[in-house]
Amino acid sequence: MFFDYRGISREGKEQNAMQNLMEIIKKRKSVRTFDENRPIEGEVLSQLEEAVPEKKEGPMNNPVRFHLLDMGKVSGEELRKLGTYGVIKGARFFLIGAVEDNEGALEDAGYCMEEIILKATELGLGTCWLSGTFRRSSFARQIELTSGEILPAISPVGYPAAKKRVVEKLFKIGNRSDKRKPWDKLFIGPDGLSPLPPEEAGVYKDILEAVRLAPSNRNLQPWRIIRDEDGDFHLYLKGRREGRSPEGRIDTQRLDMGIAMCHFSLVAREKGVKGQWDRIEGLRDTDPPLGDLEYVSTWKENSS
Repeated sequence: MFFDYRGISREGKEQNAMQNLMEIIKKRKSVRTFDENRPIEGEVLSQLEEAVPEKKEGPMNNPVRFHLLDMGKVSGEELRKLGTYGVIKGARFFLIGAVEDNEGALEDAGYCMEEIILKATELGLGTCWLSGTFRRSSFARQIELTSGEILPAISPVGYPAAKKRVVEKLFKIGNRSDKRKPWDKLFIGPDGLSPLPPEEAGVYKDILEAVRLAPSNRNLQPWRIIRDEDGDFHLYLKGRREGRSPEGRIDTQRLDMGIAMCHFSLVAREKGVKGQWDRIEGLRDTDPPLGDLEYVSTWKENSS
């Protein structure tokens, strides 16, 4: 969907694809202040619009419908209402994703939306994950949200301003935006206890590193991945009680899990690793001493 490698040999293509995708993942930062004097236009806008599908299905089989809302076509009154979310300034476009409120819907929303956000990053555009309850918002009315749908997240899209505002710097500090947990806190070996050494991850070393670099709400990085003796990767959500959203609100950690799954899948694809996420019925949540790990899904390589 994203990367154009015309004119590169097959062997060189795989190597270059991996390098470029990791560069895009590292380049993506949360942007809250946008350049009001530099609109998205021309080929960049065309490519962005092409990357926003009417519907896209995630690994848990929930179709997510997307809209790229042009703020220039919104009335002044609506614009003021839309601008009350977060501390966003200067953005003309907002990416919006809606999904039926079913099992796995938040994971699929996070997965599909992150794929578009990485495309926007490749195009040199800034974005910022804003998650919450938007059912009664102007965003919901703009996309005609149905009674069975949820609108779990939105993102402004535009060119970053040359100078950040003080409030944006404070948000960055408060959210620990530049901090990431070390490898040994996230990836676990077959015994379910010991860290998976990077040198033993083989072709998955860069894939897991892409997961480590994935964004998450308050940068909590709630995912844990256990590699079993068969080489399957089991994804768990850790500390859900600690950061769980109140009843009736969006469980942002479920979005985070979808974002992690997206990074895993995209980098695996670029490295030529064929596989898919699949929820294994009957796979129990792990017992102590790891504790409070909630099973989400499993990555299995294709046998062919």
